[in-house]
Amino acid sequence: MSNIKIHYLQHVCFEGPADIVRWARKKGHNLTGTHLYNYETLPDMDEFDWLVIMGGPMNIYEEEKYPWLKCEKQFIKKAIERNKVVLGICLGAQLINDVLGGEVTKNSEREIGWFPVTFNSAVLKSNFFKNFPKGPYVFQWHGDTFSTLPEGAVCIASSEACSNQAFIYNENVIGLQFHMESTKDSISLLIDNCLDEIKEGGSYVQSENEIKSKMDLLIDANSLMEDFLNGLEAYY
Repeated sequence: MSNIKIHYLQHVCFEGPADIVRWARKKGHNLTGTHLYNYETLPDMDEFDWLVIMGGPMNIYEEEKYPWLKCEKQFIKKAIERNKVVLGICLGAQLINDVLGGEVTKNSEREIGWFPVTFNSAVLKSNFFKNFPKGPYVFQWHGDTFSTLPEGAVCIASSEACSNQAFIYNENVIGLQFHMESTKDSISLLIDNCLDEIKEGGSYVQSENEIKSKMDLLIDANSLMEDFLNGLEAYY
């Protein structure tokens, strides 16, 4: 598919599409976004082919504090019903899981920093993940997780701290708990804005210095994200 119309949903000013922007420009695709925290208007369904839902520090159940969450959930559900390609990252994946009837709860451990995820053997043969190693290091920043998947969704990856790291639903809907799209700038912004979460500590919470010392892992992570997006592009 050429000239894909990709629309992203952004929840806070410091957590945007990051390296997805570079990929979209490189491929000549049209990238637009709705900054929900600014109460921007959501587009019509006919205005996009792919929907990408970014992360954010809020939780999916905080609708009173973030009233736009309710409209966003309805929008995501409608996009899935219209058979759009829907990709959720971190909070975005949790929102997808929620609208499909899964459960999102606090994970037993907060996971912040660079940790390996293990993909199951079957998914590594798929169009989207065929170039992936079995246990790549990826960037994590989450306290909640999709603890119960909806009917029809398949868990495809896990980590030591979190059993559900990624899922696929109906082939065209994918949720990733981790961040392969991160860049040095986007991670620095997360640290600047969410440093308190690091200071709280935990078994799977790395220090600011440790996170920054491992930025070279972005090279492989971004390469995997590009492979994944290329797979989506080829398939749809």
